[in-house]
This record gives sequence, structure tokens and C-alpha cells, in this order.
Amino acid sequence: MGFGQGLSGLNAAAQDLDIIGNNIANSGTVGFKSSSASFADVYASSRVGLGTQVSRVNQRFTIGTVAGTGNQFDMAIDGQKGLFRLVDASGAVLYSRNGEFFPNKDLQLVNAQGHRLTGYAMNADGTPGNTLIPINVPVGNIDPVATSNIKFQTNLDADAKPIDGATIPFSSSDPASFTQSYPLDIYDSLGNKHVLTQYFVKRDAIGSESVWDVYYESSTLDGLPDYTDPATVPQQLRFSDAGVLTTPTATVGISATVQTAGSGSPAAALDIAMNYAGSTQFGSPFAPNFTVDGYASGEYASMSIGVDGAIQANYTNGATKKVGYIALADFNNLQGLQPVGGNAWIETAASGQPILGTPGTNGLAQLKGQAVEQSNVDMSQELVKMIIAQRTYQANAQTIKTQDQILQTLITMR
Repeated sequence: MGFGQGLSGLNAAAQDLDIIGNNIANSGTVGFKSSSASFADVYASSRVGLGTQVSRVNQRFTIGTVAGTGNQFDMAIDGQKGLFRLVDASGAVLYSRNGEFFPNKDLQLVNAQGHRLTGYAMNADGTPGNTLIPINVPVGNIDPVATSNIKFQTNLDADAKPIDGATIPFSSSDPASFTQSYPLDIYDSLGNKHVLTQYFVKRDAIGSESVWDVYYESSTLDGLPDYTDPATVPQQLRFSDAGVLTTPTATVGISATVQTAGSGSPAAALDIAMNYAGSTQFGSPFAPNFTVDGYASGEYASMSIGVDGAIQANYTNGATKKVGYIALADFNNLQGLQPVGGNAWIETAASGQPILGTPGTNGLAQLKGQAVEQSNVDMSQELVKMIIAQRTYQANAQTIKTQDQILQTLITMR
């Protein structure tokens, strides 16, 4: 027995304890991946081994617990495949599982080391582009959208009494001239709100069909049908004797211009498609259900991350807008990545080139917003390994002590 074997065992056990200690020290580090040592024996043209060596330090890329944080900029990779792609100040590319981000002075999302998170810009059709760019926090207002479609589905009371238009001509100021009214908020191209009121008037039946006239009125819009003109016929809704809408069979077009008197900012003319499909006439009360598109301009309020990596800006008017996609990377050999500190790795020849994509595609994991992935260190397992490594160290120290005793015996022989 020589001293070399025991000394190599001491060195290997010391390195193993260093690795275990590093794992324990980073048990609270977000996105940290624990490591373990692999050992190999040493031979040199001898039947007796020359000891041991640490052949490799392996990182375990198993998933840590995903924990919610409430921070709108935090995100967790909810699966094993995927790394955030980061760029440092020099332009070097790094990869990390740490999803703790915040905006810097340039409103770019960065981690604690100042590395910028990258992703894909949006194409005009809302799909992710091909160019990787730093992710910016959305700012500014969202553009207003003019109302162009109204779906108005309602029940009109079949028991309502018909109103004779010749005796009581329609007038929005005369409640006796209409059966039911309902106001709708609509928006012009500048985001200004207008109130469009519909007036439903029950008329005498025509044959087996029930007839309702619909009038439209707004105090801030011009060009609506002028129903004070006897030559103008109001929009007519007809129902079968089963209470099913038979006319109109398609959308109804309403055109109007915004009244701009005293204003230096005229808006574009409105062209609205009214859809009454699904409306009925049964012996029950008026029951409107409707959807109206268009909205006013809104200020940026917050940001959220979708499971597909979509970055969605939320605005004070309730509107949302996708502004980009987070990019994830995967490698054929994750063990080939070189750790550089700061919860980051860099690409090497052993790892191969990154396989890039958006979350949920090409086998990549999905994202979870307002959450982070905690360290995957198992403390109980590490403490057991520490005991074993400590005993290994003591055993190797004992072999050196025994060798010393044998050598002492040889020296004292006479």
C-alpha cells in the first residue's frame, strides 16, 4: 500500500464535499441546478490501482418547484426542456433557468446581473418573427378602435301592444311612440364615445309574421336614417309565428358621421354592421344580449406572460395587445454547457448549438407567469451524501495513517 492511493482518495472526497457544500449553499437560489461528482479509478501499467480521481462534475437539470411570486415580470419554465436566452453588455449569449426579471433604465427586461432577456418580435399577423431582440416593457397608449360590428340578440315581448305609426308617429321624446329602447356605447376612430340608441316599435302583423320597426338615434352622430322623412322606411324585424327571426337574413349596415362642430379634430365616418341573428319574439320580457367592438385609447397598466411565451400588454381600457414572444433554448447535451456563475451557462463545442423556439413548440416547456422555479437541491439527500463523503474522507485518512505505521515498523527493524 502506498500513500498515493490514500492521498487521491482524500482529494476526491474533499472535492465531493465541496460540490455538496455548493449545492447546500444554493438551496435557496432561484433556478439553481444541483451537481454531483463522478469518480474513476487510476491505473498505470499496474495490477494495483493508483487511487481515484474526479472524472466529471454532472449537473442535474431536473425541475425545481414552481412557486408564485406575484411579480408581473417573473416567469418560470414549467418543464425540463428550455433555458432563457440572455445577452450581456458585451453581446455574449448566456442561458439560464432563473426567471427573476425587472426593467432597467431603458425599459429592457434584465436579471440581477444586468443580462438582457431576448425574444421574438411580433409579425403583423400576430405570430412570432424570426429575429431575436431584447424584450422591452410596453409603454404608451394603445390605439383606439372604431366600432364596426354590433351583435344584438334579444327577445321582443310578443304580448306588447302594436303602435299605429299613423296615429302616433315615432319620436324619441315620446315614450308612447315606441315599445322599448336600449342605448349602446360606440366609439369613433379617435376613441371618442358616442351613445347609439335603438328604439323598437311593435307594429301590426303582416300575414303570419309579427313586425317590429327599429329606429336609431344619437345626439352626436349625423347621417343616421332620418325617420322624420315619410319616405324613409325604418329597419324592420319580422318574426314567424314560432317567434323566430325571418327578416333580415343578413347584417344591417348603419352609416354615420361624427358631429365635429366646434372641434378641430374630426373623426372618420362610422360604418357599423348590425347583426340581429338569434333574436326571438316570445311571450316573455325584453332581454337584450349584445357584443360591441371598438374601444377608446387606454394607458399601459401591466404586463403578463402567456404559457406560449406571449408578452401581453394590458391597458386601462380593458384592451390587451401581444407585443412579442419569449424565446427558449435547448441543447442536445446539457452536460456540455459551461457554468459561468450568476445562474448562467454558456454554449460549448460539447453542448452543441442551441435549439431555439417559443415555449410549447418543438418539445420546449411552457412558461408560467408571476412565478419562478426554485432550486432543485434536495436537502435531505445532500445531507446523507455529506455523511457518506465525510466517512469516505475519514477512511482515506485512515489508509494513510496505516501506511505510516507500516513504514515506521520498517524503519525501526534491526
